[in-house]
Amino acid sequence: MELLPSQNGSRDRPVAGGLLVLASALLFSGVGAIVKAASEELPAEVVVFFRNATAMAFLLPWLLIRPRNLSLKTNCLHLHLLRAAAGLGAMYCFFIALGRLRLADAMLLCYTLPIFIPIIEWFWLKEPVSRQTKIAVIVGFVGITLVLKPGFGLFQAAGLVGLASGLLAALAIVGIRRMTATEPVVRVVFYFTVFSTLVSAVPLAWAWRTPSAPLLGALGVMGVLAILAQMCQTKGYSLAPAGQVGPFNYGNVVFAALLGWFFWGETLDDLTLAGAVLTCAAGIIATYHSERTIKP
Repeated sequence: MELLPSQNGSRDRPVAGGLLVLASALLFSGVGAIVKAASEELPAEVVVFFRNATAMAFLLPWLLIRPRNLSLKTNCLHLHLLRAAAGLGAMYCFFIALGRLRLADAMLLCYTLPIFIPIIEWFWLKEPVSRQTKIAVIVGFVGITLVLKPGFGLFQAAGLVGLASGLLAALAIVGIRRMTATEPVVRVVFYFTVFSTLVSAVPLAWAWRTPSAPLLGALGVMGVLAILAQMCQTKGYSLAPAGQVGPFNYGNVVFAALLGWFFWGETLDDLTLAGAVLTCAAGIIATYHSERTIKP
């Protein structure tokens, strides 16, 4: 769900980068499907914890073998905490939405983050917003409105929670960009994983339900798929500019629609389809022009 900027590597391989990002979209869609299925038996608090605990299980061996010159000490702990809080909040909102909305709707609302990023960067970092990006943001909100259908559609708590996942994910991404001058990606991942695992364990005191053996296995698969998806996405963004590979992220909406139809018989109405097209187009345009804006 998140875009972690790479700090090294050749960025002139758009085909390979695009295929990796598309693979991450497929894997993230699989994660969403497992979360949706698990939500029929478990509360979101338990599912979120297992997602983070799996990431922690992969992180611990790395901590033991990491290079000695790779320090985890940071001078911007407040930014790490802000990024972690926003990222964890986005995860909670996304998982809650998955349990209450169609799979494709929840996925689309989460991936509104490219529309929110320019707004947050303008308020927080005082970065200029191009005319094309402003138009993309407006088009994106028109698309979101068609998806939410105020008055008779998803414009209810579940739909707004799904939209909040996109907003919080955007805040997390801007927080990462704010730190990339001094913080390596592995340090960002470390603080987020530790924070999110510890914090997501707290609600288990009142929300814990013991998963069945098959569901426990599915939750483990979910965590592995999420990690693989993040690795594919991060590597993909290291091979080509975001403006070239970013559009492949929206493949997850297509994959989610197919999975939702296959497993739950979900179909999308005409307004939702039109809104999805506008929202995806706006996200692609915003990503492309944001990439051009930040180039030196």
